Amino acid sequence: MAKRKREGAGQDPTPAGLLPQVRCIQVQGTKKFYRQRAHANPFSDHSLDYPASPADIDWSQHYPAHPGKVPEFADVGCGFGGLLIALAPQFPDTLMLGLEIRVQVSQYVHDRIAALRVTHANDDGKQYQNVSVVRANAMKFLPNYFTKHSLSSLFFLFPDPHFKSRKHKARIISPTLLAEYAYVLRPGGIVYTITDVKDLHEWMKLHLTNFPLFEPVDEDTLRAEGKGTIIDAVYRSTEEGKKVESNKGEKWLACFRRIEARR
Repeated sequence: MAKRKREGAGQDPTPAGLLPQVRCIQVQGTKKFYRQRAHANPFSDHSLDYPASPADIDWSQHYPAHPGKVPEFADVGCGFGGLLIALAPQFPDTLMLGLEIRVQVSQYVHDRIAALRVTHANDDGKQYQNVSVVRANAMKFLPNYFTKHSLSSLFFLFPDPHFKSRKHKARIISPTLLAEYAYVLRPGGIVYTITDVKDLHEWMKLHLTNFPLFEPVDEDTLRAEGKGTIIDAVYRSTEEGKKVESNKGEKWLACFRRIEARR
């Protein structure tokens, strides 16, 4: 059967990758119309538009119900938006942004958020108004979206493992990128990583542990600090996590706290 071509496929949701005012779209059960490869090459030229700096972003186009606020949670490689959708009602006053490089997948998340906003418009008027998505390559331009110390949580859930040694430089957790993550994450903020690939888990743990601005924090400590809702969503909310559970696979969680620079 020929694949259905969606209007605007291959383009950003809007010229600047911004979520416009809510439009009524029903996306439940239509994921088959947003098919795309499981991963994308982060070193390719994806012809994306980026803001020159965070100051050039009008966040009110993403979060019209929250004027003057900026995102605090960032889900890098957000996939189909499972984490964002799970956390949005739990933290209604915290703005969350998903970054996804694949055009069809980012369009799906965009449409999903728009549909949820419309569906819940008659509630308190703010349901899912705190979540948005941009099509972006976080490995190249993360500081173009977030100012220094603006994030409290940074998520890397089931990232591409890049199994071959020559591909390890493309892993989302790497020595060359950790300085950028430390820049956008405020002291006390948490990096959440999870994967079903043990080798990748050990890789991420090693590099985060060796970086001087991060220290490991165990799951029990985070739950005691009131972050149990976040941990549960990290384990269970994503499409990848659900597939691992369905296949009775293992998941490896590693979390790190951003610490102050030692002088």
